[in-house]
Amino acid sequence: MLNILVTGASKGIGRAIALELKNYGNLYVTGRNESLLKSIEAKDFCIADLSDIPENLGDFIKRNSINVLINNAGEYIYSDIEKMTYNDILKIHKTNLIAPAYLISQAVPYMKTTKFGRIINIGSISGLMGEAYASMYSSSKAGLLGMTKALALELAEFNITVNTINPGWVDTELGNNSIEQSEFSKDEIIECIPQKRFVQPKEVAKLVKYLISEDAKSITGQGINICAGLSVGT
Repeated sequence: MLNILVTGASKGIGRAIALELKNYGNLYVTGRNESLLKSIEAKDFCIADLSDIPENLGDFIKRNSINVLINNAGEYIYSDIEKMTYNDILKIHKTNLIAPAYLISQAVPYMKTTKFGRIINIGSISGLMGEAYASMYSSSKAGLLGMTKALALELAEFNITVNTINPGWVDTELGNNSIEQSEFSKDEIIECIPQKRFVQPKEVAKLVKYLISEDAKSITGQGINICAGLSVGT
């Protein structure tokens, strides 16, 4: 039986993933908005802010024998590097990189015992290509890719796969808010995307569903781009 945990499931990509996997196993979700988490009607939920040490979430993972971990929760800040405070830098790396590493460390012992596990990290094209004025976001997502490759090697013998999905521009609240922070309009951004459209959250969710399936057991250590062609060029 799959015991699935989706972080950052309140809205956006995380919510789409949670709804896609709701009947695929025992679904558990976490986020900061209790009412939105309850509306998913998962088996259980845990209120957690991943910009702080999520020790309660570590206990939640162990208690529910999580063997499919979807590290989706993320933080985005658009800013000149010289305007970033120490707390800004710390917060974005805690949420995007340190928390996923900690949650993986809590889930892996059970996965090793049963010789089965699926770990999916939601990264970003910005971690692959870089994004001006989002250097800390880019660096934290690049860190996810490095961790994914190393852990895929470390955990392969235990039948645990580790992959990162790198979305481009996705039609979510976070994506649209990041446009408002930038110097470009939505139309200008769409013009730079080869397919001339934003990715829909459900497209990411369906890719997650495939990667945790038995059909994808040979896929590990990969960074898979889902970006409407943005990573290829313009």
